[in-house]
Amino acid sequence: MSEPPAMADKGSVLVLGAGVIGTATAYFLTQQGFAVTVVDREASAGQITSFANGGLITPSMADPWAAPGMVWKLLSWIGREDSPFLLRPRHIPGLMSWGTRFLLNCRTDIWRRNTATILRLAEYSRTVLQELTGETGLDCDLAARGTLRLFRDDLSMEQARRGAELLGQFGVAHRILDVAGCVALEPSLAPKAGEISGGIHFSDDMSGDAYKFTRNLAELCARRGADFRFGTTVESVETGGGRVSAVVTDKGRFVADHYVLALGNGLPRFKRALGVPIYPVKGYSVTFSTAGWNGAPQVPMIDDARKIGIVPIGDRLRVAGTAEFTGDDPSLNARRGAKLVENLSALYPGLAARSTGQHWAGLRPSTPDGIPVLGRTKLRNLSVNLGHGHLGWTMAAGCGKALADQISGGTPAVDLAPYGVERFRRFH
Repeated sequence: MSEPPAMADKGSVLVLGAGVIGTATAYFLTQQGFAVTVVDREASAGQITSFANGGLITPSMADPWAAPGMVWKLLSWIGREDSPFLLRPRHIPGLMSWGTRFLLNCRTDIWRRNTATILRLAEYSRTVLQELTGETGLDCDLAARGTLRLFRDDLSMEQARRGAELLGQFGVAHRILDVAGCVALEPSLAPKAGEISGGIHFSDDMSGDAYKFTRNLAELCARRGADFRFGTTVESVETGGGRVSAVVTDKGRFVADHYVLALGNGLPRFKRALGVPIYPVKGYSVTFSTAGWNGAPQVPMIDDARKIGIVPIGDRLRVAGTAEFTGDDPSLNARRGAKLVENLSALYPGLAARSTGQHWAGLRPSTPDGIPVLGRTKLRNLSVNLGHGHLGWTMAAGCGKALADQISGGTPAVDLAPYGVERFRRFH
């Protein structure tokens, strides 16, 4: 049996998962005086979903995928390899329960409520991330240039403007730009100005390297006393008397006073027993070097027509996007990766010839309403930090701090009630 080190005065916490979510949680728990142990099956932190995600920290993308009109879009995209949301018919049976909840959250009133719920946590998290990096000097290529959402036709621009007005009602800063304004903000768009109808600049968004953040934060946690047990696979959770009694791994049993489940897509059977519906939605990215390229873009962009993000991260440029509903399958689909490169090359024709891209795919742990599952569970000494979908990097710091505050007996700055697992015990 492996016991967490008795080094702190608030008791011991075992965190399951060393991605960006679990590592951020471990950091704030360590900061608050807990003896923290983190277990993860990989050789180091941030190796799975956090490794090469889109790199965007975007409260402006708080509106969930379960949105008005999405039902008809999904039906039109079924089986289409080039669609932004790929749903293969053979995977529909495995999506029935999750998908039914997803569809029920597409009502306009529910979508608006869910947007506000996600946005509160996303904006809080951005503030916490700025404070954390400012206090620690942690290097993660953090940049605060906002995001520029590009449009190629007036109808899409008008629809997006209405969506931005809703976010504006919740306090999200944005500017509507004509073509000249887009080029002034991002001069590398000049050669393609004739293909753009306008854009929206969300000035408070940020970008950065989630993997570098996770890796460096784990090292900082370890220096402050957290015990990371890498190469350790969680096999099961032992429970009894309404509590977790131990976590069983391939390296033995771990016992703590409190437990945090932050395994993303891991332990699906246990999460179902808790009532947490998570589906692994695959996303893709390709990362290029921009070394020596004087005309490289500087402002992160979302190409609305092509449904891709184009994100400068240090001396690299990452193109990311697509959502593929193919179950627990992290393998690369070469056609999907090639489509990302094709879409990026439409804006920057010389890039693919300049640099060989590094292809990656990861499974976003997603809830049907787009809201993460955060807080205590029916097991008295188990908390969860799960289901952040495409906003994991956006929400990591805030979710980690809010959960640590709750576990320590304090009052989180964000009310965690709307994020609790109890909401799934009823359909909306």
